[in-house]
Amino acid sequence: MADQKVAVITGSGQGIGKGIAERLANDGFKVVINDVNKETAEATAKELQDQGKEAFAVEGDVSKRDDQFSLVKQTVEKYGSVDVFVNNAGIDQVAPLLEVTEEDLKKIYDINVFGTLYGIQAAAEQMKEQDGRGKIINACSIAGHKGYSFLGVYSSTKFAVRGLTQTAAQELAQFDINVNAYCPGIVGTSMWDRIDARMVEYMGLEPGEAFEKFAEGITLGRTQEPVDVANFVSYLASSDSDYMTGQAVMIDGGIEFS
Repeated sequence: MADQKVAVITGSGQGIGKGIAERLANDGFKVVINDVNKETAEATAKELQDQGKEAFAVEGDVSKRDDQFSLVKQTVEKYGSVDVFVNNAGIDQVAPLLEVTEEDLKKIYDINVFGTLYGIQAAAEQMKEQDGRGKIINACSIAGHKGYSFLGVYSSTKFAVRGLTQTAAQELAQFDINVNAYCPGIVGTSMWDRIDARMVEYMGLEPGEAFEKFAEGITLGRTQEPVDVANFVSYLASSDSDYMTGQAVMIDGGIEFS
């Protein structure tokens, strides 16, 4: 379709990002699968192509500003525009604050905070040149609304993402660019497998118990799947959310209420 919109999703070779890419492809978007892992990015793009969807893969490291701008450039060369940009890529980090090293701090901020800002910059520069509305969608977390023990630095990066989301929404509204964020809770992905494994060390639990402990407080009685997050991102990417900007919305099954 000549008017088919284009969505870029970082960190979309697997997990939540892959779920978002699948949903947006089903919504009719041409999707760009971006991941630091070339193999997973290409595999996800091929899965979508085999289903008759428009998709292609771009390898890149979100913590490198040049990679983010190159991602946008390659997308425009391939599909002509960037209508939706999802800053999904991120990493976790489990450690008591007193044990966090300078290297730990730099790594997580480079990806979760700097990477989000670089994505906002790259997407916005392109969207400013296009006719019509653009949507920038950032990955936050329930940990961006409340600090959690042993996830303190991770939480701080997600609080920073909320701040970037609010500020970018104000600065970019004049260009018809909406900026919002989604805040997942306990999602059954490899990230939570890693968190559980580290929590075992600090909380004296058996493998799997940390995941179960965090999941106990979910009002809806089950942990999240990537599709639960993707369904909400679909709304943020659509025209239905045109009057919404600057928000970081919890999509967590009812863990935190604010």
